Amino acid sequence: SDGFKKLQQDCMQKASDHEVSVRERQAELTALEKAKDVIQGATGGAAGKAYSFSQVQQKGVDLSHVISKLRSVGRDSSDMKVSFLASQVATTAAAMEDPFAKVKGMISSMIERLLQQAKAEASHKEYCDKEMGETNMKKEDHQDSLDSLSAKINKAASRIDALKAEIADIDSELATLAKSEAESTQMRQAEHADFLQTKADYEQGIDGVQAAIKVLREYYSSGGALVQQPTVSTHSASSGSASGIIGLLEVAESDFSKMLAEVEADEKEAENVYEHQRKEDRMTKATRTTDRKYKVREQRQLQSSVAELRQDKEGEEGEMQAVDEYMTKLRKMCVAKPDSYEERKAKREQEIAGLKEALTILSGEGVSLVAVSDHITK
Repeated sequence: SDGFKKLQQDCMQKASDHEVSVRERQAELTALEKAKDVIQGATGGAAGKAYSFSQVQQKGVDLSHVISKLRSVGRDSSDMKVSFLASQVATTAAAMEDPFAKVKGMISSMIERLLQQAKAEASHKEYCDKEMGETNMKKEDHQDSLDSLSAKINKAASRIDALKAEIADIDSELATLAKSEAESTQMRQAEHADFLQTKADYEQGIDGVQAAIKVLREYYSSGGALVQQPTVSTHSASSGSASGIIGLLEVAESDFSKMLAEVEADEKEAENVYEHQRKEDRMTKATRTTDRKYKVREQRQLQSSVAELRQDKEGEEGEMQAVDEYMTKLRKMCVAKPDSYEERKAKREQEIAGLKEALTILSGEGVSLVAVSDHITK
């Protein structure tokens, strides 16, 4: 991510600046050591001879110029070391001590302080490298966990949406099935009512025809129709007509019986179809209801799982935030960019020039101190 790239660039810049600082400090230590050796070797015997009590007192003006110059350099470079050096020289002049011995002591102190500073800076860099490396690893681990949790949540949420759609489809299917069952039952009930009415009509017709046939048969079989009738013009039963009427009634009875049988067969078939459909509908309803039950159960389990995953994600986000806050503190402490190399070089050259001038003032016309000044700058 951009944050990691920025951090990597800052760390690389910090490492580069640290290496430059170490090289410059080593060069400064080397120069100070050489200055100390040169002063010790070049002025060890001459100091006692060249600077008696009266000569030091006579050169008081020169020391005041040195002190003034050192203070000026300290102000211009904002270097407390030089300002402190000016104070020490002033104290030495006031006490009328051997200025060379004091300068050697100051150099020794400065060397020791620079060594301690280098050690502390190296320790600080080691701490920063260790902490930032471990913090980056923790951040990557938390990010991996967040990515994994997000993927699980998204997958579960997608499945929940799919289950909702499937449950809705089942509900719609069950509603359609229930409506179809109701309509089928209503139609079957109407068909059965028509059947009962039709059956009753046919049975009544059959009973009526049979009763008529019975009456006619009983009448014509009594012999009244075969007795010799008187010659007077009166009505007499006709056996031939009777046979025709009874024959027609028997045909009607047969038709009624046949149609009753057909109606009963149709009713039985319709009832079988209805019961078969009801059985299939019940099986479909049971299957789809079971499917719905398991889908609802899965949906609830996934919703519970998503709730837990979101809690875990919130915990990871909290830990990630803590890591980010710690990383921000580390950046301020470890990745704060120092002055550029050019700025440090210009400041150091200014300090060296001021110190050279101070040494020149301190040495006056002495050849040894001029040599010391030149040796320090090499």
